[in-house]
Amino acid sequence: MLIQYIAEYLEYLQAERGLAQNTIDAYRRDLSDFCNYILNLDNIDDFEKIKRTHINYFIKQLHDKNYSPTSITRKLAAIRGWFKWLNANEIINNDPSTGIELPKLTKKLPKVMTVAEINKILASHLDETESVTLELLYGAGLRVSELVNLVLNNIELSSKYVRCTGKGSKERIIPIGEKAKKAIKKYLKHRDILIKKYKLDTKHFLIKNNGHFVTRQDVYVFISKQGEILKKHISPHTLRHSFATHMLENGADLRVVQELLGHSDVSTTQIYTHVSKKRLKDVYFSINK
Repeated sequence: MLIQYIAEYLEYLQAERGLAQNTIDAYRRDLSDFCNYILNLDNIDDFEKIKRTHINYFIKQLHDKNYSPTSITRKLAAIRGWFKWLNANEIINNDPSTGIELPKLTKKLPKVMTVAEINKILASHLDETESVTLELLYGAGLRVSELVNLVLNNIELSSKYVRCTGKGSKERIIPIGEKAKKAIKKYLKHRDILIKKYKLDTKHFLIKNNGHFVTRQDVYVFISKQGEILKKHISPHTLRHSFATHMLENGADLRVVQELLGHSDVSTTQIYTHVSKKRLKDVYFSINK
């Protein structure tokens, strides 16, 4: 019974709220974990038997297993949203999650790379696919999911822009520079060779040398290896952070950067102004030791 309503809730989130598939998948795991915990705890299969204490015990278990505050917050947000939906649809009479507060998270400044580090990677021996991947993650600030889901129609070389679909199925247009344009043109020639070699009929943009589509995991592995060259841990999102920070450091308006990143709230973008201030301080104190 519990599992059935997870599926209905996720359908609602996807259809009515337009949440991304990755978010839907995360919520499915979080809610399934909670239901399995409840079933194993007291063999509860009825919503009316679920109490606030059960949710608190579940959270305590997550703490005991050393889950990060971010993971706990996400799981609790999924549970609260689910019960709120159940209550609104009169499936339950009382919401046991009411009054349970989300853990307070300490905001960490995102890690960013220097322009010199970016150039060092670009100057390394990258193939056509790797080069265009890097240019679009850094040069356009794409999320990794946006990158791997690009199709040919999203690329407009003559007008020099990329169109992508971000969180909440929101579409945005991002201008690209000459370096990114050059990398894309070079990659498209390579892609044509792969299309003919493997007799593919697809509009999917990123294709690996073995004829398969580039996945999120492929991008993570590639970027992680580039980090090893720099002797630092980086991810695809580090390049997105770097894109935003470098834009602001070079005089871009905060609202413009917000639009380029696809943030619905400017307060999300404002964190990059703090990153820039920190970087200025680091440079100042390194010079004036």
